[in-house]
Amino acid sequence: MTTRMRAVSQRGYGGPDVLELVETDLPVPGRGEALVRVHAAGVNPADWKLRSGAVRKFGVPPFTVGLDLCGVVVALGDDRTAGLRPGDAVYGCAFPPHGAHAEYAVAPVAALAAAPAGIGGVAAAALPVAALTAWQSLVRVAAVGAGQRVLVHAAAGGIGHLAVQIAKARGAHVIGTAREARHAFLRDLGADRLVDYTAHDFAEVVRDVDVVLDPIGGDYGPRSLETLAPGGILVDVRGAGPDRTVVRERAEARGLRFAEFGFTPSGADLEQITGLVERGALRVAVDRVLPLEEAARAHELSESGRVAGKIVLVP
Repeated sequence: MTTRMRAVSQRGYGGPDVLELVETDLPVPGRGEALVRVHAAGVNPADWKLRSGAVRKFGVPPFTVGLDLCGVVVALGDDRTAGLRPGDAVYGCAFPPHGAHAEYAVAPVAALAAAPAGIGGVAAAALPVAALTAWQSLVRVAAVGAGQRVLVHAAAGGIGHLAVQIAKARGAHVIGTAREARHAFLRDLGADRLVDYTAHDFAEVVRDVDVVLDPIGGDYGPRSLETLAPGGILVDVRGAGPDRTVVRERAEARGLRFAEFGFTPSGADLEQITGLVERGALRVAVDRVLPLEEAARAHELSESGRVAGKIVLVP
């Protein structure tokens, strides 16, 4: 096996231009980790937030970002394999400093699952972070069930379009906010009602929902409280922000619930997502596929907020 690989590295925080394709040594998996030959890697807002320094969770550069991956197990750090063996096709999450935007990545075994059958590596690589965020927030936090009404903001985005399908699979009535150009796409995914946020204020036209999923933040939090039925819950999945204290206080004053949510890497939860995929209840939209050399371009596109579904890099 080769001992060298190409990886997208950065020496400091900044814009997409800090990303550079380098040749480096293969990372070595530690206890509870697997070395994965990356076939495809998804791009998430978390990647450019880590690149820019807006989120500094994994130390300082140099490092390689990239959380989503699909690939093949090459080696294991020890015998705590949870059933994994070299040669297994997997998908899941990796983390800096040895993230997924590379030819090889190190990932916790507990954050991997067998790749879904029949959808290919590109689609599988687009799923983990966004699908885990949508599934865990709707199922584990909000406990969405049949007959409930769910409002999904940025419904055509990476998290949003998966949340629409997961809520529908659980029997909910789903309302989404999205530009008119995305409505046909979302109806095809099962959305029951759509609101063009450029033409209508959702806070004035949507009422009595049980759950709001918000990946946007800003003034969407306070405005979303206006749409909730008594006892409803607003789940903020976008990351930390200064408006959360205000939203929490307003929610408590009105007898509503507010939850700050960040996904947990989980192979067990990915197995639940795999079940939805393999029975045709969940499909991921891939906006475009770019080579590893165009990682900076992928970050620019993701940061623009104008992507329908996900962007995927291939080595």
